[in-house]
Amino acid sequence: MSLRHAMLGLLADQPASGYDLMKRFETSLSNAWPATQSQVYGELGKLTKAGLLEVAAEGPRGRKEYAITDEGRAELHHWLTETPPGTVRRSDALLRVFFLNHLTPVEATAYLMGEAERAAGHHKALEEVERNVDWGDDALSVNGRLALEYGLRFTAMREGWARWAAEEIKKARER
Repeated sequence: MSLRHAMLGLLADQPASGYDLMKRFETSLSNAWPATQSQVYGELGKLTKAGLLEVAAEGPRGRKEYAITDEGRAELHHWLTETPPGTVRRSDALLRVFFLNHLTPVEATAYLMGEAERAAGHHKALEEVERNVDWGDDALSVNGRLALEYGLRFTAMREGWARWAAEEIKKARER
């Protein structure tokens, strides 16, 4: 997925300003595709220049509201239907697991427990999003809840795996 397609998807439902898009990223897409303010505003310019978005309204203090164009909808449709999704194949955290033998068992266990705590913290943050978002019946709410559920299940799995792995290191040390 790219930031380009995330923004086209968000704007396919209704026009929005950069500020509005940032709020939507924070409350819905951050689990799947986080974005910074500079990335969002930079991409708005690129998408507008490419003819995939247009400035639909201008307000006070230079506020611009962007809307998706027909070309933008066609690009979003093409991406959704004809472009296979990429899969993340690199994990700095998991790569370290392959080299835990270069640490003492105590250090290896501490690393794994740190991973468990990071996953638990991320899980807690997602639970907070779930509690604080005013979920509706609109497509973004329904699909956002599906993505949020993936994040909740994934972070729970990561935490459980890391705790299990730490126990395996302890068992190996005791043998």
